[in-house]
Amino acid sequence: MDKKKHIESTYIFDKAKHYCAYQERCVFELKNKLHEWNVRPEVADKIIITLEAENYLDEERFARVFAGGKFRMKKWGKNKIIAELRIRKLPELIIQIGLDEINEFEYLKTLRKIIEKKKAEFSEPDSFINRNKIYNFVVSRGYEKHLILKYL
Repeated sequence: MDKKKHIESTYIFDKAKHYCAYQERCVFELKNKLHEWNVRPEVADKIIITLEAENYLDEERFARVFAGGKFRMKKWGKNKIIAELRIRKLPELIIQIGLDEINEFEYLKTLRKIIEKKKAEFSEPDSFINRNKIYNFVVSRGYEKHLILKYL
């Protein structure tokens, strides 16, 4: 019986290792996955500690990759990135480290491009209703209100 438990725990550990190696993960995501796999909490904690020690799991690295990727690929603003990282229960300090991945010049340039692209969709982009639509769209992408108003 003990041998069977060892084989099961090795299998789960290898599965968790592959899950973390395939794509950058945070502890919250791994805990959820282990819960889905019906792993007991004490075993899950041991797996997490081991994967952190073996550098398969690193929340700071996750925050950097997540923030940089969501900004570059999906053109998300900082507010949306912060909200998503908070959902994943990352500490505020690590969230700020992740946001440091975003170049301020590129951030403002991207914001201006999003606004200009949205303006081009309207025949009268400067009307109150259309400016409001553009503003709401850019806010929904996670950009800061004061920056939107500056470039709108």
